[in-house]
Amino acid sequence: MPPCSSRRSAVGLPGVLCQITWSTAAGELVAIEPRSDELARHAATLAAAYNDPHNAPLLGHTDDVDDDDVIAHYEDVAAAGGRNFLVFLDGALVADADLRKVGGGAAEFAFLVASPAAQGKGLGTRIATMIHAFGFARLGLDRIYASIIPDNTASRRVFEKLGYHEDASPVARAYADEPGDITMAIDRTTFERMHAQAMAEIGIAVR
Repeated sequence: MPPCSSRRSAVGLPGVLCQITWSTAAGELVAIEPRSDELARHAATLAAAYNDPHNAPLLGHTDDVDDDDVIAHYEDVAAAGGRNFLVFLDGALVADADLRKVGGGAAEFAFLVASPAAQGKGLGTRIATMIHAFGFARLGLDRIYASIIPDNTASRRVFEKLGYHEDASPVARAYADEPGDITMAIDRTTFERMHAQAMAEIGIAVR
């Protein structure tokens, strides 16, 4: 069976789809690379999360998105070699996340915990840890970057807990989604040192 790292992601196209699992005190977390039918089934829920009045400003959205916009976004990330994940807690969709701009041993990470009521309780940090474990252990990335709207202090806290530091170098700024965003970075050695136990607990497999 081919390893997870062999897939050049593209939603709706043949390839190896992967799954990440982690049993935590908060419950069973499962992140899947979705098939086209799975993405279509959850697109309305994701659109509602992106459009939520609390979430939209933190994502930099000025216009509402619909189901087709969500699917197009996933397809764009995947077609460029990125990896998209739907994240479930005890079977319920709670977030989505992706590694985008993958290349040269680096990528950008982005995520959203869908419900504002579920934010600020450690769920985002757990989800981010899972996706970073995948990126470093299976994709062989050396460094992961994040682009954060200055007002999004909750996301910044998540990245700081992971071990990120602010990085304004030209290389990091190339991952900025908008000129005013803060860019942060983490390297594989730092992540593995800080999250060795989690990496031992997280399972990664072909679906």
